[in-house]
Amino acid sequence: MLRINDLHVYYGAIYAVRGVTLEVGPSEIVTLIGSNGAGKSTILRTISGLQRPRSGSITLNGTELTRMEPDAIVRAGVCQVPEGRHVFANLTVRENLELGGYTLARPSDRQEAIERVLERFPRLRERLKQYAGTLSGGEQQMLAIGRALMARPRVLLLDEPSLGLAPQLVHDIFAIIREINQQGTAVLLVEQNAHMALGIAARGYVLETGSVVLADAAHNLLNNPEVRRAYLGE
Repeated sequence: MLRINDLHVYYGAIYAVRGVTLEVGPSEIVTLIGSNGAGKSTILRTISGLQRPRSGSITLNGTELTRMEPDAIVRAGVCQVPEGRHVFANLTVRENLELGGYTLARPSDRQEAIERVLERFPRLRERLKQYAGTLSGGEQQMLAIGRALMARPRVLLLDEPSLGLAPQLVHDIFAIIREINQQGTAVLLVEQNAHMALGIAARGYVLETGSVVLADAAHNLLNNPEVRRAYLGE
């Protein structure tokens, strides 16, 4: 479904992504693991159109995304939940969700999408009129994911969804990610908690200094001695 081929990305003179090739199949969870600065978030930003590549291609079902504007990429079916959540703190939960559904032309479609989000996140229903900035970290993460789901993405990009959350909430968020995937949305996941990420993913790519150094089935990566030593603390 989503394919990246020979992607090269620079931040000024900094060579951030070096010839990365990867793919995400339909209804698949794929994770990117690596240390800070390995290029994981840059790849997600480039897919979303927030960072322009120097060269390489990104396609969704054969449609080239590389030169599209970010809003057009959302309309094509790719949505990102950014690191740090970035909810609109001074807007209510409902207003945040409505902004996520800006691609839906009819008010009835937006309301239907909001209902689907609230069915998945019942806690948000209780807080629809509450300002997003007053929510807990876990609730903000639920809102950020729900806001992205409003656009009915075919591929969901998740950047560090467990960041700053209590252990029980991390388990809850990962259970939600699995449910979203089981309902047909492909997921590309960047996550420092490599053990949790590989536990729900079908496949994984290991990045070092902007390059893919290892790609394998997730269960193989979990049992790889080098991966366990470098990323699983064993």
